[in-house]
Amino acid sequence: MALDVTEHAKPPRAVFLPWMMGHHFGVPFHRDLQRRVIMECLGFLESAERSGEVRTLPIPWVQARREGIEIERRLGLRP
Repeated sequence: MALDVTEHAKPPRAVFLPWMMGHHFGVPFHRDLQRRVIMECLGFLESAERSGEVRTLPIPWVQARREGIEIERRLGLRP
């Protein structure tokens, strides 16, 4: 979801990732990244200090995608 939409919805707390729509946990097969996102979200449930707080994770999409492509190559899913 776009950051402005998330902020407008005023959820009790949210974690925002500046990634393409539909890739809420990263790219396929990138278990380490997916786990990191989930753990960051769970940690934020405990550490959020005020209602409506939005935390942005500093993981650029280009980095996530590049790592995902390398994982797909190692799995033989890409040339």
